[in-house]
Amino acid sequence: MESDVRVFDTTLRDGEQAPGCTMTCDEKLEVARQLARLGVDVIEAGFPAASAGDCSAVHAVAGEVGTPDGPVICGLARASARDIDACLRAIEPAARRRVHVFLATSDVHMTHKLRMSRDQVVDAVAAAVGYASARCADVEFSPEDATRSDFEFLCEVLRTAIECGATTLNIPDTVGYATPEEYHELLAGIRRSVPGVEAVVLSTHCHDDLGMAVANTLAGVRAGARQVECTINGIGERAGNAALEEVVMALHTRGELFGVRTPINTREIARASRLVSACTGMRVPPNKAVVGANAFAHEAGIHQDGFLKHRLTYEIMDAETVGLEGSSLVLGKHSGRHAVRAHLEARGYRFTDEELTRVFSRFKEVADRKKVLDDRDIEAIALGETGRAPALYTLARADVTSGTHTVATATVHLRGPDGVVRTAEAAGSGPVDAVFQAVDAIVGKPGVLVEFSVDAVTDGNNAVGGVAVRVREPGTPGDGGASRAGRARAFHGYGASTDIIVAAAEAYVAALNRLFGTRQQAPGADALPCVGPPLREAARGVPSGLPS
Repeated sequence: MESDVRVFDTTLRDGEQAPGCTMTCDEKLEVARQLARLGVDVIEAGFPAASAGDCSAVHAVAGEVGTPDGPVICGLARASARDIDACLRAIEPAARRRVHVFLATSDVHMTHKLRMSRDQVVDAVAAAVGYASARCADVEFSPEDATRSDFEFLCEVLRTAIECGATTLNIPDTVGYATPEEYHELLAGIRRSVPGVEAVVLSTHCHDDLGMAVANTLAGVRAGARQVECTINGIGERAGNAALEEVVMALHTRGELFGVRTPINTREIARASRLVSACTGMRVPPNKAVVGANAFAHEAGIHQDGFLKHRLTYEIMDAETVGLEGSSLVLGKHSGRHAVRAHLEARGYRFTDEELTRVFSRFKEVADRKKVLDDRDIEAIALGETGRAPALYTLARADVTSGTHTVATATVHLRGPDGVVRTAEAAGSGPVDAVFQAVDAIVGKPGVLVEFSVDAVTDGNNAVGGVAVRVREPGTPGDGGASRAGRARAFHGYGASTDIIVAAAEAYVAALNRLFGTRQQAPGADALPCVGPPLREAARGVPSGLPS
């Protein structure tokens, strides 16, 4: 008899902590809407106490998708009343709410980060979980770095959390240290040893530092976990989290082995992957399981022969099951604004009038070159034109000359915040470099390019290409910086066009707009108040860092 496994998506919280993956509030809302269409049980929308921006974004997500029949909206909180109060305020608009409290339990964390004794940690957990459960019926507790914690002490902390009102116990493999066998035995041991555990939901939260996040998650399910914490495309701290699409499709494809089911509408998986990739600038590798460009591709002759004779010879999943069916509707250069809008809104996109104007204008430009566009083309254009930072600069025109025996040169025309179009010429090591140098000549040397990637959205010589770039502030640590503040100073941009140079220019300008927008944003502007009184019993040694 199959039982249900909850899917807890933390793309907007743990996923966004990946270096350079910071999203705007509009992008978070777009991702949250897609997660709701996907059918996840819980959306961890952010860490409200981390910043005013996080608090406002969680509040917006709670109000937008936290409907009575929608997902539970969850916020993360350290073991302090200040964090918990901020979380409660942020998730308040949601019909169904959860507070997720965490505190580390491994000796290395308690000694070097928390500087707390075991007794102090137990007291802090009791105070924080009790404080949260008195104000919210749904409370999750996570003993950070559980897989490196002393087992007897871990069980004591978990028992305390249950006694104080926790309804879900999450067992994080915070640094991706465990093997599947170890993780299975840990959860099985908790089920045997912790009084009252049968009345709560056990959850997995696994990182991919040793490449075992999905395997560990599935081992946890076999050990009795009935919630899995994942991110779209597996994004997250360091090597990332367990990938939602891989966990869900493993449970879906091997249902006879696991004997469980999830509520996920698998046909929304591919679209969720593309959306998160575009919003974060984090490219999906071609060989990525389930959603990579090569996941359902066959090149070897023997594979092609077998596949053509019977699909199951070399495919264990149907591409259509994850939403990778071919184009179903074609629009062309004669299609009108209403048709484009209706086509995209039928797929869940929402537009302001300004966004629709940009999308339709770009659609016409691309259609003039390509003549007909399929679903993937149109979606790429929409992703490139919606959810952007305020357009302080817009690309008016870019002309490039390059060749095997010619120095690449570019002439770029940018419209500035004052509406004036400025022009600059520059040479570079190639056409893209020349364009970027020309942009820099107009706006100054605003940032350092740290990533540039190109993907063909569709097939053929006239394919629409997608370009993602990431820039950071000059003089700051690279994308691998340890602090959240350091990570927040990396900004991504995305562009799509049949002309890859134009797409690159659009992406670079979009990234710079994000950078400039952050410089101009007043701290705490239009944000919810997120400060509350400290919880005295738990205030000692509460860390300031984010969990993984």
